[in-house]
Amino acid sequence: MALDFSDDRKFSRQAMKAELLDAETELRLAYAWRDHRDEAALHRLITAYMRLAISMAGKFRRYGAPMNDLIQEAGLGLMKAADKFDPDRGVRFSTYAVWWIKASIQDYVMRNWSMVRTGSTSSQKSLFFNLRRVQAKFEREAMARGETLDPHQLREMVAREVGVPLHDVEMMEGRLSGSDYSLNAMQSSDEDGREWIDVLEDDSEQASVGVEHAHDTAQLREWLLSALQGLSDRERFIVRERKLRADPRTLESLGDELGLSKERVRQLEAAAFQKMRKSLENQSKEVLNFLA
Repeated sequence: MALDFSDDRKFSRQAMKAELLDAETELRLAYAWRDHRDEAALHRLITAYMRLAISMAGKFRRYGAPMNDLIQEAGLGLMKAADKFDPDRGVRFSTYAVWWIKASIQDYVMRNWSMVRTGSTSSQKSLFFNLRRVQAKFEREAMARGETLDPHQLREMVAREVGVPLHDVEMMEGRLSGSDYSLNAMQSSDEDGREWIDVLEDDSEQASVGVEHAHDTAQLREWLLSALQGLSDRERFIVRERKLRADPRTLESLGDELGLSKERVRQLEAAAFQKMRKSLENQSKEVLNFLA
């Protein structure tokens, strides 16, 4: 079943002309859809209550969403309600459908209100749709008593009224007080004006730092290779296994492989490091720290 929402005014006029269902007819259509998947019955049921969906969609226009989109979401909520409605519970379909229509519209509004995700919890969702109304109520009551509420006091009263933590009220108030802005927007109308993104600090490594690091690394590598060349094959093997592996080997495991005692391997390692220190003593402090 497809509903055409392309022209919301035309669709609204058509919906207002739809039949009004009495309780008996509504029940019969609901049974036909639930038990026999009668699409004609479903279409008739949804068409009859589309005026309800449109009416509820109109209440959310103040959030800036296009009316056509709100009607579409209301229609989707209405169809979900029809699919899940259980006529055996003795509840009118319109009463049941209201919840699904409202939930569908609210989810759409919150998904599209800001690029920053807002209202991911039930308390935040309640705040999003009730914060301004509750604040206005407390302010009217205080004004009638001749009192003035400071911002913090007002937030505490809202938190208690809605049943949410104070920090949720503070967060939502901040989100509702501003709009999304593109980082590519110009700071001014001047031709030479900069985009906002141009004033953000660049956290990436500076090119000069990267060049210096690459140069130093290459130099260290050259010095180490030169120092290693002055060692015997066995000494190079011990240094490589003890210092240049991601998972250094133990003196005991090297001794088992070379047929030497653990102490002898330690002595050879110490001698190899001493040779390398002499080769590098005037070259680099970083290399000496590496060998320490």
